[in-house]
Amino acid sequence: MLIVTHAPFVFGYAKPVPVNFLNLRNPKRDMIWVAAAGPAMNLALAFVCTVIWKSLAPMLDARPDPGAGSAAGNYVTAIVLMAQSGILINVVLAVFNMLPLPPLDGGRVLVGLLPRALAVKLARIEPFGFIILIVLLMTHTLDYIIDPPTEFLLKLYLRAF
Repeated sequence: MLIVTHAPFVFGYAKPVPVNFLNLRNPKRDMIWVAAAGPAMNLALAFVCTVIWKSLAPMLDARPDPGAGSAAGNYVTAIVLMAQSGILINVVLAVFNMLPLPPLDGGRVLVGLLPRALAVKLARIEPFGFIILIVLLMTHTLDYIIDPPTEFLLKLYLRAF
């Protein structure tokens, strides 16, 4: 459906990670940490990709004739391109997953942070979360929400590291 409607990107539904609340000492607080772990890992992976990209990209610039690549040069080029893609993919995933819409991780974090009355109201929209998300994608409204923090993080990673 997303391909037919020319959505800005296509994704598949991921099965939620099962969490045994009996293992959490303070379920409301600890669920925040569980939900934030995914986007935090995406940001950590983007950092690793940035380090790889920053350390290998100068090797490409130092080649006398970039068109005549050796086997080692081709491997370095492939790794640099994968690192660049890894930065972009992981930053977009982190920002996307932190949207404050249940069942995304950001919605779960927000449910954990809100007072009980508001958290219950927000949690009630979880069955409709993906429908809302698909409508936002198809109308390109999500672009206006995701683009600013994504561009900020990409600039931060590419300049600071």
